[in-house]
Amino acid sequence: MSRFSVTYRIFASTAKMARSRAEGIALEQTVEIPADVVPAGYVSDEILGRIEDLGPDGDSRWQARISYSPESTGTVLPQVMNVMFGNSSIQKGIKVIGFDPGPLGAAFPGARFGVSGVRRLAGCATGPMLAPVLKPMGQPSEQLAKIAWQCARAGAHIIKEDHGLADQPTAPFEERVEQVAAAVARANQETGRTSLYFATLSGPAENLMARARFAKAAGATGLLVMPGLYGFDLVRRLSADRELDLPIMTHPSFLGPYVLSEDTGFSHGMMFGTLQRLAGADISVFPNEGGRFAFSTAECREIADACQGIDGIGAPILPSPGGGMGIDRASEMRAAYGDDTVFLIGGSLLRHVDQIGETVGDLLMRLNG
Repeated sequence: MSRFSVTYRIFASTAKMARSRAEGIALEQTVEIPADVVPAGYVSDEILGRIEDLGPDGDSRWQARISYSPESTGTVLPQVMNVMFGNSSIQKGIKVIGFDPGPLGAAFPGARFGVSGVRRLAGCATGPMLAPVLKPMGQPSEQLAKIAWQCARAGAHIIKEDHGLADQPTAPFEERVEQVAAAVARANQETGRTSLYFATLSGPAENLMARARFAKAAGATGLLVMPGLYGFDLVRRLSADRELDLPIMTHPSFLGPYVLSEDTGFSHGMMFGTLQRLAGADISVFPNEGGRFAFSTAECREIADACQGIDGIGAPILPSPGGGMGIDRASEMRAAYGDDTVFLIGGSLLRHVDQIGETVGDLLMRLNG
């Protein structure tokens, strides 16, 4: 039976130590018992993790590719992620840097819309896409809707709610979604263009699917989801829902600790590219280089490549760098990420509160120039 595989970066001073650590991962991620008591036959031959490749990857670093049986996971995403990194994520000196779904690919087809589908919905066949962010929390629904209308009138491709907009008294979820959706729809009718509106999905877990359906009924044309808080399986469930049929944008809130350590967690491309595609996201938001976060140029490029690569899981998806975007960086960011990107502008947009429409229009001209 064919197997799926995970590639790990192992930090060890010698090849012998690296081999020992790889063997430990193979045990820990499957049978979780000492090697000398692994049952012979099916368990040892099929279920036990298998080291397929092991070689040097720099100074005191090694790369190990370990394969696993699909019978250890079934087609349940949390269990796939459990076998991928479960207990080993609690150990230092191990980082996940690659994943090949192998026979699991049929069960996890990736994005429902992807780059081409989002472009079709937004009526944007070519060129970069711009997504102003509605913020901050504490603003009334009417003000957020006004900003949304101004941005949509100016030609923004996506109106994205900030991840911090939840169900605050100043802008309750249902009221806010109805007003913003109506404002975007009015702008679309006035211009003849199509701006999409991604509403932030939040609340108690038992309310999330009902809120997703409410958002669609109210006129939202996409959803913003935080897998770090609500889980990657929620992304998968939303993406797979044929009746909901909305594109999903994922936000990096709470995911920082998974990537910021040099020798633990996930590589940036794995977390914000591969795992998002595995779950079914269409757009992946991540911190842009040069903003208030610490991602490097190389790490951001790795994320974009993992999102846009044609050899990834399912259809290519849109990377969406945020933080540090401004009019003066538009040309630079387009050159860095290419056209199949959703560029976010948030806080800096509010510096031009009286000319938001003009600012969005100027940004669009610079991005397309």
